[in-house]
Amino acid sequence: MGIVRLGVFAALGALVYSAFRKNKQETPPAAFADGQHAPGNQTQVRDAGPDATRDDTREGWTKEDEASDESFPASDPPATY
Repeated sequence: MGIVRLGVFAALGALVYSAFRKNKQETPPAAFADGQHAPGNQTQVRDAGPDATRDDTREGWTKEDEASDESFPASDPPATY
């Protein structure tokens, strides 16, 4: 009887979870602006700069921030440091 109860609760949990996932809207990750996120793409690459991110930064980007973002994922840092 205990295994039947466990199965019923597992099925109910799966139904609730699937209903929750269907109603949840997909928002792009913070690193991507609208239109730059490709769902399901395993090699996600975005344009460089603050305009390519989803969220606005409070205190703007410095020259060093821009250079670092443009050089990523290069192995050596930019020369503006």
